Amino acid sequence: MSISHSFNLATPLSVAEVAHTLNDIAQGLRLFDATTEPERLLTEGVDTRFGTWVRVFATNPKPWNPLITDLKVTPTVSVAFRPDKADDLSGQEDDIVRLVSGLLTRLPGDAVLQYHYEVIWLLRRGGELSLNERDDLWTPPRLAAVPQPYRRETHEFSEED
Repeated sequence: MSISHSFNLATPLSVAEVAHTLNDIAQGLRLFDATTEPERLLTEGVDTRFGTWVRVFATNPKPWNPLITDLKVTPTVSVAFRPDKADDLSGQEDDIVRLVSGLLTRLPGDAVLQYHYEVIWLLRRGGELSLNERDDLWTPPRLAAVPQPYRRETHEFSEED
């Protein structure tokens, strides 16, 4: 039951404010049931209608965390996404991109969407957004889901010996 994708945000907003914003975005995209309460995102998490489990939590990373050492981002809030492996993974990743894009549009701060500390999907630092150059990650529909300006640049975590 490992978390597949993590959206890490360095923001002045509280974890509850991020959860409320995410809930609004997900309901607008019809990914959450209209009765979903944002507080559930802070406790047991919520499954999207396509089976992706989503949870929001406060972070307090150690100084040696690769987000800090490699990307110079010190997150305060994280959103965990765990796709349902028995369902359409590509479609669930499309939904993750749509949710993260909505958060980037509505929330301030540096941000990283990454997969298992192996692949950095996107990085927003100092207000500039860069998306990984891999076309298998950033398909045309996923690129179209990102309304803010971006450039294509691949960032990587350093290799530890």
